[in-house]
Amino acid sequence: MQLVIDSATASCSAALIGADGALIDARHEVVGRGHAERLVPMIDELLAGRRPDSILVDCGPGSFTGVRVGLAAAHGLAIGWRVPVAGYSSMALIAAASGEPELAVALLGGHGELFVQSYCDVPLRPLDALRSLAPQDAAAAIDAELVLGSGAEALVAARGRGRWKEALPRAADAGLLPLALRALPPRPIYGRAPDAKPMT
Repeated sequence: MQLVIDSATASCSAALIGADGALIDARHEVVGRGHAERLVPMIDELLAGRRPDSILVDCGPGSFTGVRVGLAAAHGLAIGWRVPVAGYSSMALIAAASGEPELAVALLGGHGELFVQSYCDVPLRPLDALRSLAPQDAAAAIDAELVLGSGAEALVAARGRGRWKEALPRAADAGLLPLALRALPPRPIYGRAPDAKPMT
């Protein structure tokens, strides 16, 4: 049994997935902020005394604080339970849950930028690198007709064509990820360079 933790975006969710990939139980809330206060009680409620054999965590991109909260919880629980922990991308999870043959994912990022990446199905895989771009630049870089994510509307509006749908990652969908996309190192995926610059 695997515990999935997702707090990288405005949503906060946790799920238990069986060895066969089937969903056992899940919790999901759109909290915006307050992941640190909500995540651990959510996990405790979900587990109800059960102990997983491994942990899978959303590494981002998304909110700096949300990414760190999820990773801290995953690593802390992994140490306490002595179980392995692996990561996945929030972009890949949204793409996996869509069931679409080709699409792009756009998530709201910092400084008015969008995290963008294109995917195709069978097998699910990224078609380009993760980028953080201004909406106008993202519009020029992304060709997919369908765009999903919290930044999808902004991208399609800047481009003037295409279809969009609001979407956030849900831990319950993690079983849809191919093995290669749910075996990432459990480290932050920030998607953009840090704002702080070294002193010269």
